[in-house]
Amino acid sequence: MGLTIFGQKIAYTELVGQVLALAVVFLAQRRSLLTWPVQLVSVALLFTVYLSSHLGGLATRQVVVGLIAVYGWYAWVRRRDPVFGVVVRTGTWRERAAVAGAFVVGTVAFALLLDALDASWAPWPDAAIFVGTILAFALQGLGLVEFWLVWLVVDAVGVPLQIQSGLYFSAFVYVIFAGLVIHGFLDWTRTARRLTQAAKSPL
Repeated sequence: MGLTIFGQKIAYTELVGQVLALAVVFLAQRRSLLTWPVQLVSVALLFTVYLSSHLGGLATRQVVVGLIAVYGWYAWVRRRDPVFGVVVRTGTWRERAAVAGAFVVGTVAFALLLDALDASWAPWPDAAIFVGTILAFALQGLGLVEFWLVWLVVDAVGVPLQIQSGLYFSAFVYVIFAGLVIHGFLDWTRTARRLTQAAKSPL
């Protein structure tokens, strides 16, 4: 079941799942604890969407993201500042290098696995989105500003893949994601700077 927009059939699960995914970005930008329960509902819906589209990487991603959402929810509850809310910071160069390395190695390994299992018609972009998403949510749970930059990479790969898969509404949502991600990155960067300055200021 679904509806038709501009001549394109959109399943209700895709529509609601992606709208909730947009809400997650909005909530994450504001460092709201609602980020994580909304994320859990979104991944449950999108799991069915990607499974039916023969995108094994994206379907598996929803399961892993759901597990990370549980961890992120727990981590954010524990790591809150009375003034700034969730504590955020910029990553070190070593951490950034580790993330980049994990993205490359993870993408290659998972793409080869998807190809061997015939679990995806587009294993390489499917794998890149899967690995990038896992890294982004892991960094988000840790409160690292750089998680927004990883999301930009995911969006850049995701738009053409969604279009080629016939998931036009999802492609449109990915474009909106990119704008929200840029805004979120700037907001978190400002917050991280304020936290750093506050930590350095004498009592």
